[in-house]
Amino acid sequence: MNCLLRAENLIAGWQSAATEAVDLVLAAGEIVGLTGPNGVGKSTLLAAFAGRAQIFSGSIELRRGLRLALQTQDIPPVVGLPLSGRELLALTTAGAGGLPPWLSERLDLRLDRLSGGQRHYLALWAILQAPADLILLDEPTNNLDAAGVGHLTAHLRERAEAGAGIVVVSHDAAFVEAVCDRVVVLGGGNGQ
Repeated sequence: MNCLLRAENLIAGWQSAATEAVDLVLAAGEIVGLTGPNGVGKSTLLAAFAGRAQIFSGSIELRRGLRLALQTQDIPPVVGLPLSGRELLALTTAGAGGLPPWLSERLDLRLDRLSGGQRHYLALWAILQAPADLILLDEPTNNLDAAGVGHLTAHLRERAEAGAGIVVVSHDAAFVEAVCDRVVVLGGGNGQ
């Protein structure tokens, strides 16, 4: 097994602990979902994996030389920003190849002329195209319509088949079932 991430008895948070103890091993080519009710620390775990949240106990081990990409729920404001979708992709070194037609044909529009779902998918696409071994996604289906979720599902499977490991936080049960190889449900007191 080509292990990308190993968390053992991990408790993470910010000023204080925000998660239960979690054990997780992620292999290259695997997609793992993190689900559970609001407030159990799913987003905090992603932040801990990315080195952004504090570890109160336990450990995180990342494969040496691992390249990581993190998508958060924060979407930067774009009102008045004279940047097109194509320019955003160029800034992030993401290619437009593979984008669905409903978005690729709008790449020359300014970001503030796109719908919220289109902007969200474009930002998500930029992260998914990063040269990353480990991709961490926090509620990636927010603001996406059925076509966007379908395209995302197919693309995540392609990234996993190419060797990326992916951790997805989501409340979208149908999406999690369609894309994840296994699911860790938080909030049950055992982290598994």
